[in-house]
Amino acid sequence: MPTMTSSAVAISGERLESLTELKEAVERALEGKPAVVELALVALLARGHVLIEDVPGVGKTTLARALAKAVGGEMRRVQFTSDLLPSDVLGVSIYDQRTGEFSLRQGPIFSNLLLADEINRASPRTQSALLEAMNDSQVSIDGKTLPLPEPFFVVATQNPQDFTGTFPLPESQLDRFMLRLRIGYPPPHVETRLMMEPEGDRVNKVPTVLDPQSLVELQREVDRVAMDAALGTYLQALVTATRSTPSLALGASTRAGMNLSRAARARALLSGRHYCIADDIHDLAVPLLAHRVRLASHAEGYVPAREEAESAVRDVIARVPVPL
Repeated sequence: MPTMTSSAVAISGERLESLTELKEAVERALEGKPAVVELALVALLARGHVLIEDVPGVGKTTLARALAKAVGGEMRRVQFTSDLLPSDVLGVSIYDQRTGEFSLRQGPIFSNLLLADEINRASPRTQSALLEAMNDSQVSIDGKTLPLPEPFFVVATQNPQDFTGTFPLPESQLDRFMLRLRIGYPPPHVETRLMMEPEGDRVNKVPTVLDPQSLVELQREVDRVAMDAALGTYLQALVTATRSTPSLALGASTRAGMNLSRAARARALLSGRHYCIADDIHDLAVPLLAHRVRLASHAEGYVPAREEAESAVRDVIARVPVPL
């Protein structure tokens, strides 16, 4: 199995310690969900964004707040509703009578972590306000292009069981999310302890182990993780296979392949490696690709259960040979 190229170097002990502390810090708030925490950190390190699709009350907001606190970043939360306007997210220019000039009142998007709660309740116009920010880390307001703070990370949530008064995310919006994940209910022993403990904020237990600049440096470190040519061929074959299988009417985009490459590098770094292995790509393929495909068996406008799309992507993955 392809592993390390001659250009790969070992990750420093300091970097590895920072990554370990980061993961342990977030797990204090979301106990019993190490796989979910790992996926969220993969997206964070890879400069991606996360869509959490789950029922209310399982820790979606807790995860977002824990990530922000662990990296010392500013988090802003927006409750998406049908009457929310793009200016409520981006900001608006206000006329100052004293100076006779317009000044920008920045919206909540000018933060390190934006929690877009129930994103599918906002109109398509408001949803589209996030496209430029998620793709280019910048926004355009009144003809001016403004950079967003570094790092910039979007965590969006939606309830998969509630379709009344919602606007399903279009493919262009879904394609901007690197990963879709589900938190699920906690293990019984953790849930029992949560029910028995006095009411409190578990995020308060999360230590700040990094600062925003240190996170940016780790994100740059991800770009230096090596990927063997055989793994690049395997990655491209996976993406291509989603476009040619009869069960899928819409396959994964080129952006999806680029995201999978970057996510695989982030997973390798998080695992203490400066080189990718096939498992980094294989294990991330479903959460990274399933929300980007459309099943051929469903009519236009039908929103399939996530399990159907994930099953179709697993079938595709099973047919693509893993490099040895």
